[in-house]
Amino acid sequence: MKIPEPRGPITRALFRALTCTLGSGEGAAAVEELRLLAAPEVAASTDIIGDDDVQLALFCLYELHYSGLEGISDEWEWEPGLIRVRRLMERPFEAALRSAASAAGEITLPPAAELTSDAVADILFGLAASDTGPSVSRFVAKKATLDQLQEFLVHKSIYQLKEADPHTWAIPRLTGRAKAALVEIQADEYGGGRAERMHSALFARTMRGLGMDDQYGAYVDAVPAVSLAAVNMMSLFGLNRRLRGAITGHLALYEMTSSQPNRLYGNGFRRHGFDADVTHYFDEHVEADAVHEQIAGRDLAGGLVEAEPGLLADVLFGATAAMAIDGRLSTHLLASWENGVTSLRAVSAAA
Repeated sequence: MKIPEPRGPITRALFRALTCTLGSGEGAAAVEELRLLAAPEVAASTDIIGDDDVQLALFCLYELHYSGLEGISDEWEWEPGLIRVRRLMERPFEAALRSAASAAGEITLPPAAELTSDAVADILFGLAASDTGPSVSRFVAKKATLDQLQEFLVHKSIYQLKEADPHTWAIPRLTGRAKAALVEIQADEYGGGRAERMHSALFARTMRGLGMDDQYGAYVDAVPAVSLAAVNMMSLFGLNRRLRGAITGHLALYEMTSSQPNRLYGNGFRRHGFDADVTHYFDEHVEADAVHEQIAGRDLAGGLVEAEPGLLADVLFGATAAMAIDGRLSTHLLASWENGVTSLRAVSAAA
């Protein structure tokens, strides 16, 4: 991914440090300068989830663990000073996610002795059914203009062009039934061994069908902080073993709330005359996620809690945090579109 434009003092200092030679005196000084600058900036932020500078810095630091940043040495991935800076931002970000998740209210749980995998799945299905937030999928199906469809793809591209990767971090952190379930889900996400059927490849094809740039990260500069936060949340959960319950709950909720919205998304694109070449991504998820939701609820999340009952709280945290951030992003999109303004930070080349 190309290095995006900075959004404040933290990202300016981060990008300056990354262009230095790792191990040099200049590089060490730049990283220390970044740390000293980031600490008070993060502490002063009143909304970490909506903070453009913090979320972009986190996104780029996490990207070092994925496909990397163009022109930046891979040696920076585990540079201790950068990990220290990342932790400075992760702690308040996680606290904000927990606060947002707790706003969903208390969840009634069965007695510990009755916490079977089916019981855990029932709790998660109940959570998914209780989501009464704004529906972007219904707006896309019935009202979205072509420009708004393109904006919708811009927001989704930040994750969908690397779809499944954050959840894959959890595979070596699970065992037994839960691990087998996650591998089964991820195998489908990665096209069952066929590169052209990977869900990220299908999404790229959708973007090309609308004349958009399908390169990963092409639209990072255009999306607001909350779009980055939705992806950063997955990376936070996936990259920290102590949060393996949270990434499991996130994926379970993600699969449980995917099938019907994707049907509506596909209908929205068909309404504008696009054929199966464009809608294949959405149509694929209608069928696949109807199966995945059962595997994710019962075998993945339920299997994990049966094996490690102490992780139930984290599983529910991951699920409710996913709902909270999705709701915040949906509110932003619909408020923008219903008022006739762009949902992007700036008008992108695509929209």
